[in-house]
Amino acid sequence: MGFLDLLFGKSLVPAGLKPEVNRMVEDLVRIGEQEGFLSERSGGLFNAQCRHIRAREIGARLNEMGGFELMEQINKKIRKRLGPQLASHLSYSWADIGKWVP
Repeated sequence: MGFLDLLFGKSLVPAGLKPEVNRMVEDLVRIGEQEGFLSERSGGLFNAQCRHIRAREIGARLNEMGGFELMEQINKKIRKRLGPQLASHLSYSWADIGKWVP
């Protein structure tokens, strides 16, 4: 990893997949702002563990595309956009996807 990669962060997304990843980031922002990543009750948008179903689908797809490292990069983007509390909620909603541990 070069100096500029350390300074600015290296993208883990191949160019052909960037549009899909960008859509998923926007979906996560919308979910975080409008619905939340976690709920007190299951049902509807939330699974039996009260985690947002679509957020978990996105996490699983990110894991397929780039593993833990890509998930971590996207979680950092969400932290910048939505703040630490919602990024933490996203982290817990991704529990048990690949190597992700909140």
